[in-house]
Order: sequence, then C-alpha cells, then structure tokens
Amino acid sequence: MSIVTRRRFLQYAAASGVLASAPLFAQLGSPNRKVGVALLGLGGYSKNKLAPALEMTKHCYLAGIVSGTPSKIPEWQKRYGIKEANVYSYETFEKIADNKEIDVVYIVVPTGLHAKYAIAAANAGKHVWCEKPMAMNVAECEAIIEACKRNKVRLSIGYRLQHEPNTQTVMEYAKSKPFGEIVSVDALAGYGGRGSGKDWRFDAELGGGALYDMGVYTINGMRYATGMEPVKVLSATQTIPNEVDVTTEYELLFPGGLKGHGKTSVVEKFNRLRVECKEGWYELEPMSGMEGVKGRTSDGTLLDKPIDNQQARQMDNEALAILDDKPVLVPGEEGLKDIRIVQAIMESHRTGKVVDII
Repeated sequence: MSIVTRRRFLQYAAASGVLASAPLFAQLGSPNRKVGVALLGLGGYSKNKLAPALEMTKHCYLAGIVSGTPSKIPEWQKRYGIKEANVYSYETFEKIADNKEIDVVYIVVPTGLHAKYAIAAANAGKHVWCEKPMAMNVAECEAIIEACKRNKVRLSIGYRLQHEPNTQTVMEYAKSKPFGEIVSVDALAGYGGRGSGKDWRFDAELGGGALYDMGVYTINGMRYATGMEPVKVLSATQTIPNEVDVTTEYELLFPGGLKGHGKTSVVEKFNRLRVECKEGWYELEPMSGMEGVKGRTSDGTLLDKPIDNQQARQMDNEALAILDDKPVLVPGEEGLKDIRIVQAIMESHRTGKVVDII
C-alpha cells in the first residue's frame, strides 16, 4: 500500500495553514448517551463545517482532537472545551485506544492519508467515519474495510448528500420512476478559481485533482440517481497541466444501455444533476452545495425540503447507527465502488479505450 509520508503532509500543512491532525476514541457505554467524536485533521473542513456542526447534533459531540501543529491546540480547547487528556499528537496516536471518552475517529486529512489513519483508528478499536473520497485506490479501500471488520467497528463514508432530503427524493425516484424509465443522466460538479501553490489538492501523492476532489460527487450522483452500477467507461478526457487533472470529462455505460455523462473541474464552475426519463425529467441544481441542494421536476414539483445543516444530519444519522446497533447509511463499500470507477476513468484517459468496471 502506497501511503504518503507524514513529513510531506506536514510540509504542506505548515506552508498553507492546513492542519494535520489525528483523533481519539472510546468504548460505548450506555446506548442512551452521545457518541464521542474525535476529528483527525483540523483543516478548513473540520474548522468551518464539522466542528460547528457537532455543536448542532443531538447524538454525538466533539470529544477530542489530534494535531500536528501544537500552536493550534489552545484555540480549539478554548472554543470547544476539550480537556488536555483528549488532545493527541501523531506521536501519541496509539494511546487513543485507551481513551474511553472517544468512540469515533472522523478522518479529515488529505485523501492520500485516509487509509493510514482509518486503519490505525480501527486497530485502536474506534469506529471510523472517513471523508470522501474514501482512499487513493481499490486496494486501500479494501484494506480499510477489512481492518474495520477485523476489529468489529463501524465504517461509514462522509457522503453528506446521501443524508440530504432533496437528494434522498432523487434516490427514491430511481426506485419509483415517477416519470417512466430513465433515458440518460448528466452530472456536473466543479468550482472555479482554485489556485495551486501549496494546496495539497494539486499534489498527486496526497490525492489531489478534480476527479478525486469533486468528481466523486458526479460518480456517486449518477449511481444513486439511477439506482444502478455502471459497467463500462466508454470514454474519458483529462486536462493535466502539471501533476493532477484540473478538468475531467467522461461517459459511463449502465446496464440496459443507459449512458451517463460526467464532468468535474477546479477551474470551471457548474453544479447540476439531471435525469432524463421517457415521460419527463428532474434535476438538482446545485447538486452538491453545502449551503443548500435544490431541484425541480418537469411537472413543476420543487425539490426544496429545508435542512439546517448537512454535516449535522450526516453525523447524527451515523451516530444513531452505532447507538442503535443498526447498519450505517453509507458503508465503506459505497466509497470503494466510487474509487473503482475513478480508477477506470483514469485508465480510459491513459489508454483512449473503453474500460470495463470490475
């Protein structure tokens, strides 16, 4: 398994202000209590989204942090009341296994580090929530799944959209087919203005690139919008000015001949999921916005169910799965399927050929 070194990540963290971190864990006691969550990685997503969302949850709370940047610790402790015993460094990471106040480790470091820390968390006996994309390749995804099964801990992937009500309506449409059989699906996810510099998203070893960063939204979107798994990548083109792609466009073939078109970018801006059917259509635009997913259908129905916070709902749902001893909503196998498709898209671009997804 190829894992980027801690030193290289810390170099990027120091240069860009992105914080490397690791988490904490605890054995579950009473099923009525909240689940203690430790954030592994204190970069922008943890600081601006996950930590504030944990204050809104009903079934979990921020119990601890692990950081490779000691200067950041006092701010987090003061803001969230995290006691000294629940603060760890990479060097003390293994001691998390003895912390009974921490049940879950949420992996929020760059993709190239997901497998390393997800496996370490599972080996420490902690449930694992892993941010998308799950890992760098199929082998790493399978290793994470195996480690969680071996240690009898839950594993879920941070696809917040599958917890979002308007997205869930589209997922239900795939089953109920209110507009007849699906004819085609189109998924676009991109944002403009992303610079390079020391941003880890432009480092191939750390898991950078448009396809990994935003492309999994389009792949996952096509899968849940159709309720089917693609069987082939028919074509793929990637724009790769340096180490990683800044734009990727591809076409998938689903069972029955249904085709899906996907495009993702960090230099172009678009965000839409549209499903064409024999008797109408429906779409989400934006399909992956954190501030609100909205949509409409060809008969005038608005897909605009309100939600206070996507991340809070996601974490509450997965916490309840632990507390109630029920299956998680988005298991590791879901992340594995997307990475299998990511690799097939990359192979199709390299070879210029149709690639089977197996």
